[in-house]
Amino acid sequence: MAAARWLGAAAGLGGRFCRTMLKDHNLTTQQSFHQLAQKKPFLPSAVWHNAVRGMFIQTQDTPNPNSLKFIPGKEVLESRTMEFSTPAAAFCSPLARQLFKIEGIKSIFFGPDFITITKESEDLDWNLLKPDIYATIMDFFASGLPVVTDEAPRTDTAASEEDDEVVLMIKELLDTRIRPTVQEDGGDVIYKGFEDGIVQLKLQGSCTSCPSSIITLKNGIQNMLQFYIPEVEGVEQVVDDDDDLEKEANST
Repeated sequence: MAAARWLGAAAGLGGRFCRTMLKDHNLTTQQSFHQLAQKKPFLPSAVWHNAVRGMFIQTQDTPNPNSLKFIPGKEVLESRTMEFSTPAAAFCSPLARQLFKIEGIKSIFFGPDFITITKESEDLDWNLLKPDIYATIMDFFASGLPVVTDEAPRTDTAASEEDDEVVLMIKELLDTRIRPTVQEDGGDVIYKGFEDGIVQLKLQGSCTSCPSSIITLKNGIQNMLQFYIPEVEGVEQVVDDDDDLEKEANST
């Protein structure tokens, strides 16, 4: 019933959240919350093919110029996501550890079928980083090792018995409407809490340091949540302790 309610309501949005499908080398890209909020035309993402060792790796631009989405054509993390903001956080992933050995990589994000790499600064040229990234990804998948060795932490978007009706609706809307669109841009959004009408969310992947992250939260995610769930009064971004430390280091 909830899905039918959302679909019926969406029909009255006047196309506000319509998705434009762009076809390029059999890679489909959906119009993201960044683009919807900014209302600017966005060119189809570039796609790079590498046929070395029989493996094709596609690359797709993201709204964050410092993040690039790599699509190996193989399953990465099934239906879940994981973010590694530091080399120490990659203890459970042989692939992430290998990627962090490449100089200039700031963070790594695994999606169901893609890998988002964020570089340290705009001064670094992607053309210099890509060859090492391609080689590392190809060598890893050829090795047959698991992407993660330890069980991944439970994502907070999963429903629990303690959730009330409003929280369940928030999580369902995040999982069915919002997260798939954000993942198209190489990122993700994780539910962290709901208190006094405010939904607390954590942005991951390309969204973490994206200049459009606030626009994504306010003009994209917040507007959609408020449209379907009247109890939602606003959305705020939360960061982990590691993110706080990083911001302090960058400001000094």
